[in-house]
Amino acid sequence: MVPGFRQGMRPDEGEGGSGAGGQPGGRLPRGGRRRVFVTGVGLVTPLGIGEEMFWRLVRGESGVGRISRFDPSPFPVQIAAEVNQDLTAWLDHRTLRHMDRFVQLSLVAAELARKDAGLEGGDLRDAGVVMGTGIGGLATLEAQHQVLLEKGPGRVSPFTVPAMIPNMAAGQVAIALGAMGPNMCVVTACASGAHAIGEAFRLVAAGEAEVCFAGGSEASITPLSLASFCNMRALSTRNDDPARASRPFDRARDGFVMGEGAGILLLESEEHARARSARIYAEVLGYGASADAHHLTAPHPEGTGAARAMQRALQDAGVSPEEVDHINAHATGTPLGDVAEAKAILAVFGDRAEKIPVTAPKGALGHLLGAAGAVETAVTVFSIVTGLIPPTLNCEEKDPDCPLDVVVGEPRACEVRVAVNNSFGFGGQNASLVLGRAG
Repeated sequence: MVPGFRQGMRPDEGEGGSGAGGQPGGRLPRGGRRRVFVTGVGLVTPLGIGEEMFWRLVRGESGVGRISRFDPSPFPVQIAAEVNQDLTAWLDHRTLRHMDRFVQLSLVAAELARKDAGLEGGDLRDAGVVMGTGIGGLATLEAQHQVLLEKGPGRVSPFTVPAMIPNMAAGQVAIALGAMGPNMCVVTACASGAHAIGEAFRLVAAGEAEVCFAGGSEASITPLSLASFCNMRALSTRNDDPARASRPFDRARDGFVMGEGAGILLLESEEHARARSARIYAEVLGYGASADAHHLTAPHPEGTGAARAMQRALQDAGVSPEEVDHINAHATGTPLGDVAEAKAILAVFGDRAEKIPVTAPKGALGHLLGAAGAVETAVTVFSIVTGLIPPTLNCEEKDPDCPLDVVVGEPRACEVRVAVNNSFGFGGQNASLVLGRAG
């Protein structure tokens, strides 16, 4: 159990109600598919581990600072949101040496999720693993390319490819857990973590797995990545005030802040959860995916693809726009992206769009790229459990082109029965998840 949270719902303590306006837990499975619960959460983020991250987010703290992993002085951007946890508390030095950092973060998040779900020592042979990453092992590639240039091909590590390829997060998590069920990797840029959770939801709902570890990981705060994003002019240049650099929906936003981390949710079928009397955080109700089919990096200016993803997720969940109590926005703090998402929300929710509380965790966490969707899904789950919506850090003067009810300043106490979480990536790849209170 995540310490500090209320006990949560057990499968035999459901709340009544069904249909429009009723509790989501009262709905029958759509199309005969099985219900899917979130029963464990594992997080490694710039704001800490697990529950600690959520409460620091609620308090309005920032995880952004000057880059410490290498000297950023030659770069126009010198700030990022780094994970400062000592991973040797979970992984031995040999493991650390033979894996890229994004894989290391995945292993820690998976172990935290397993413990949180109460599955330590259990038989996980049939468990699935679906992991997402946007970039994969870039740090390993850069380091070993330098070895090649300076010392020659005979000194390049044989672990280079197995350490850096994107699927190794899912592969190594499966090895560590003994999970022999469905195993796959999703690479859809900044939508990867949310897509991974959505695809894992489908596996469990369809009966392909009873239990699935799903999420995303990213560790690409490296010289090459930073240089590329700098030259793309995608990043905030507020080097003198890192904590105030990431500004979702703010009129003065000037780009996103790179971050790193990992988030993994344990998704479990209703039957499996009931059989072991699992503690339940929330239910995954629906999932929608779409493409902008518009541009390599820029979103569709009208948010067309994003709107389609939300509409598909709501339809998949059997939820009407009127039933949604909260939106966790992708909102990276880029001039184009935030407006496009606001337009998408307006298109889907109409007059209600300005009345639904919206938060954007990237103001505090930075943009965790391929891990963002997973970590922010966990934030959404915690909001459902606690009834608290974290404030959007640094949204001091809301952009009038984003006419949404953005939660700012203080956390908002709110009964969250149904929530939407959005994630969008380069290439116009969009994912939207609908989550609800478990009952």
